[in-house]
Amino acid sequence: MKRKIAIAVTGASGSVYAKILLDKMLALRTQIEEIGVVMSDNAKDVWKHELGNQLYEKYDFRFFDKHDFNAPFASGSAGFDTLIVCPCSMGTLGRVASGISNDLVTRAADVILKERRKLILVVRETPYSLIHINNMKTVTEAGGIICPASPSFYSLPQTVEEIAETVVNRVIDLAGLENESYRWGE
Repeated sequence: MKRKIAIAVTGASGSVYAKILLDKMLALRTQIEEIGVVMSDNAKDVWKHELGNQLYEKYDFRFFDKHDFNAPFASGSAGFDTLIVCPCSMGTLGRVASGISNDLVTRAADVILKERRKLILVVRETPYSLIHINNMKTVTEAGGIICPASPSFYSLPQTVEEIAETVVNRVIDLAGLENESYRWGE
């Protein structure tokens, strides 16, 4: 069964994670029926600052404005089965944990949780405050998955992109997609 996946990119540092995720989604398109993307204004600014380009505009996905509540993944009836927020700011985490649906990112998260579908938040902050930890606990208890942007090193990554890819590969596994990546013990 092909998947319907929404991707939200927030203004947390870590645009490299979003770029690699979008690149991987292109490579895995045969497993995916539909991909919808929403980027906050801050996400675009951070991408430009950290990656030095605006290549997010070049991806062949359907992009939606952060205030477009007519986007298909703003409703459970559209059947999107997964929302990946990558990277996920602590502000977005807090709004999701509180049930505040004030933009498309938080509305989509609210929909995914109420429909008991897969919400993956790639949180990118350090250190965590008790408020952050409690918000992560709330989202986890509601059925979401917190996947900190904490890379692994046992695959011996050599570049920043390879380091970030260790996180993205975990996200893709969590989303239920088949992906060629380093596997411990294989």
